[in-house]
Amino acid sequence: MSNKQSLAPLFLTNFPKFSVPFNTISHRTFFPALNRLLLRLFLVKISKLPLLSRIMSLSQNQELEYMVDEYYDTTDFDDSTFGDESPRSTDLDDSLDSDFEDDFEVSKSKTDTSAVEARNGKDIQGIPWGRLNFTRDKYRERRLKQYKNYENLSRSREDLEKECKEVGKGQSFYDFQFNTRLVKSTIVHFQLRNLLWSTSKHDVYLMQNYSVMHWSSLLRRGKEVLNVARPLVPTVKYPGSVSQTLSRVQISTMAVRDGLVAGGGFQGELICKYLNQPGVAFSTKISNEENAITNAVDICYSPTGSMRVITANNDQQVRVFDAKSFACTNRYTFPWSVNNTSVSPDGKLLAILGDSPECLIADAQSGKVVSNLKGHLDYSFASAWHPDGRILATGNQDTTCRLWDIRNTSQSIAVLKGRMGAIRAIKFTSDGRFMAMAEPADFVHIFDTQSDYGACQEIDLFGEIAGISFSPDTEALFIGVADRTYGSLLEFNRKHYHQYLDYVL
Repeated sequence: MSNKQSLAPLFLTNFPKFSVPFNTISHRTFFPALNRLLLRLFLVKISKLPLLSRIMSLSQNQELEYMVDEYYDTTDFDDSTFGDESPRSTDLDDSLDSDFEDDFEVSKSKTDTSAVEARNGKDIQGIPWGRLNFTRDKYRERRLKQYKNYENLSRSREDLEKECKEVGKGQSFYDFQFNTRLVKSTIVHFQLRNLLWSTSKHDVYLMQNYSVMHWSSLLRRGKEVLNVARPLVPTVKYPGSVSQTLSRVQISTMAVRDGLVAGGGFQGELICKYLNQPGVAFSTKISNEENAITNAVDICYSPTGSMRVITANNDQQVRVFDAKSFACTNRYTFPWSVNNTSVSPDGKLLAILGDSPECLIADAQSGKVVSNLKGHLDYSFASAWHPDGRILATGNQDTTCRLWDIRNTSQSIAVLKGRMGAIRAIKFTSDGRFMAMAEPADFVHIFDTQSDYGACQEIDLFGEIAGISFSPDTEALFIGVADRTYGSLLEFNRKHYHQYLDYVL
């Protein structure tokens, strides 16, 4: 297949007993059952491998990666395209997702890329274009032609282009600093891309298979913070909370803020861990429904200053947990599966997005809807508030990000277009100067808010994007790339223009 979004219908082709057309059911209803089927097929498949390969395949921290890889297929070329330099083996790796194959052993000296190396001509992701039978430009051209954006609703996009704001590209707000393949992001569900968070310009947290990993860009070293394949036993029993032991949790979404890590699971789990304490503080299955995947978690503060954890689930509910007692203090129900929530900077308003073209703004304390945002054409999966609390950005599978002034929500004030696919992640810098939006693959766009979002830097890469995050001091932007061979963590640093340098130049 030429793109990853189109693989799910392929499953229906391969397994005719699924007689319901794919576009009539939610893929998130479909995948839990499919996930179990894939695991069975996977076990059958590896049973044919040599014993050593079988043992390695079933290790706790690799099994999920193989299962996730089965969702995708990014190989755009026949085997012969890669020539003899990178022969395909007959082992399990044949089915794993990478458009490019390496024939050298992964090592820090070869796989990491510095800013100096990039300036000297090395590809920032370490892709050896000179050894391939196509150039980077040719491959980009082909990707743009063949990529098919995933849509839930087949609505006319004819007038959408006319609405989109004309943006001046070619800006450079953040410069490439470093890329490492020592830590690699992984994705459990192709529509959920909040799996990377920066807590400082030197500290990043990301999901790698069953591990929550910490990467220090200062030490250039990765460390496992939590392994969710092992039994998770809450260290403290909080009055009013319903905690339980969990294991082998597939983390579908995560958030990190002020020393707390919150992770949502593919089967409706919620896990909370304080970074300065051993073990997990809280873990539970917040819904027992078959299709209750936790689509988003948000760590925020109420108007009174108390920390809260908010979950958005496929069971159409938003739940609010107190971050000290982990008791569920509020629960709001909506008419469709909730894919994303975000709380305004003052803690008073809650943006709710889901399996509907319409987005909602509700009172964060009562859950009462106060505004209905209309304009998107498909389902929404991302949102972010400008730090001034007046602008809300929403990302949709119609390939656009809409900006809303909450003082007048009758229509969006601007529509920003992606290059290839849905807008699956949106982040503002803490000073409000820049907004970044990520597509499912290949492109991250950084907009200058001071130019009324009219100036943009486009970061062009190859691979699925697991998440994006600005550091709290705005100095760094991190991008997690999920790819079996070229999965990595990209770091960009904010450009600063000093008067004396401008004078010299």
